[in-house]
Amino acid sequence: MEQIILKQTPLFQLHKNLGAKLAPFGEWLMPIQYEGIIAEHNWARRSAALFDICHMGEFIIYGNAKSCGLENIITFDISTMPLGSCRYGFMLNENGGIIDDLIIYRLEQEKYMLVVNAATRDKDFEHIKKNLSTGTVLEDISDHTAKLDLQGPLSRDILTRLLGPDILGLKYYHFIELMILSKQAIVSRTGYTGELGFEIYIDIEHATEMWNMLLKSVEVKPAGLGARDTLRLEMGFPLYGQDIDEETTPLEAGLDRFIDLNKFFLGKNILLKQREEGLSRRFISFISDSRRSPRHNDKIISEKREVGAVTSGSFSPSLGFGIGMGYVENGYDWLGLKIVVKNERAELLAQITDKPFYKSGSARK
Repeated sequence: MEQIILKQTPLFQLHKNLGAKLAPFGEWLMPIQYEGIIAEHNWARRSAALFDICHMGEFIIYGNAKSCGLENIITFDISTMPLGSCRYGFMLNENGGIIDDLIIYRLEQEKYMLVVNAATRDKDFEHIKKNLSTGTVLEDISDHTAKLDLQGPLSRDILTRLLGPDILGLKYYHFIELMILSKQAIVSRTGYTGELGFEIYIDIEHATEMWNMLLKSVEVKPAGLGARDTLRLEMGFPLYGQDIDEETTPLEAGLDRFIDLNKFFLGKNILLKQREEGLSRRFISFISDSRRSPRHNDKIISEKREVGAVTSGSFSPSLGFGIGMGYVENGYDWLGLKIVVKNERAELLAQITDKPFYKSGSARK
């Protein structure tokens, strides 16, 4: 049997030195936890947690968004993006399924950075390349770009001390370019935790120095992908490959607000058809009546009939009970209804509710 060699981020040795529990995440070996998932989760909610997200993919595209074909690939209007702004959206296949969810940064009038998921990086690159006009420059800069995320209500104060007052004026879903450690870097404010948060894109050679510099602040602790998952789930944010994929359209996932049906994009015709004919399933969120956690692929039962399945589920450290999301049959007013979540070993009672589960985040403050 062929041995699978997992990729390591540039900070791999640091994680080992910090006593991190490391585990496979797709084709990467990533830190799942350091002190513990609940402790790291709570630290991000009240102070500032530092995440290694160097496995993510980054592409650069040079060209006019309309004439180069980029506009046709993405579900939102790129040409209206102000310089220094970033937006979240999707690339779809011809069946309206989600090839990937991503964030686009408008660096210059005709220069864009796309931040994509690690597991879909190669697939995304080929899809974009195939659909750009001849002569458009597309670069994959992932291998020499480090991405560190500082998330938590104190993150702005910490970065202002380290990087200067420009951080104070950074608006939600905007970014600035700064010289950090004598290298051009990007600092953005988006977040995937529901808290005030910043992303730092810096040359891979300076990743270790940047990580150590941030950890010198007593308010900062490292956090792994375990806490990142519980934080994003409390906000109802989808995880690619789990809550959304190529078999799921944005309308089924309840992500209509990231779709601009007034412009053309690949897969639009399927979404228009779904709007006209109606959806066969819908994405829901629910809370359990105990601390027990729903799990991926658990069955969702209503009136003794299987009506769907769980895609994400966990114990919520902030709320003290189990929470989950999944897909159920459409055609019912599900909000507020009681359901049973069941697997081979046990079942739990739950109630369908709205998102986010956690409503006290600092992301927009």
